Amino acid sequence: MFGSVRKSFGRFLGSLRAEPTARESKRTHNLFEAAAVYIAACAEDDQDQIDEAATWVSPEALSFGVSELACRAVIALARERDESPQTVARSLLGLPAA
Repeated sequence: MFGSVRKSFGRFLGSLRAEPTARESKRTHNLFEAAAVYIAACAEDDQDQIDEAATWVSPEALSFGVSELACRAVIALARERDESPQTVARSLLGLPAA
């Protein structure tokens, strides 16, 4: 009987430890974080970081996140430049004005 009480108390004390276990230390990333890291790594030509960010979410989710980041970036630049989003997007891609 005392053995089971000691075992239960030991588990309780173990759950209060400040050190994370291996399972707790594995952090999950959301698609917007993955997209931000992926795009920043592409801009810096950091292949290791590109590969790592690509494993955080599915390819479809990463594609959606990159697309959403591109839209938000173009909108922010358009507001900053007081231009239309289409003008800014074409300019960023080196295309002639429409």
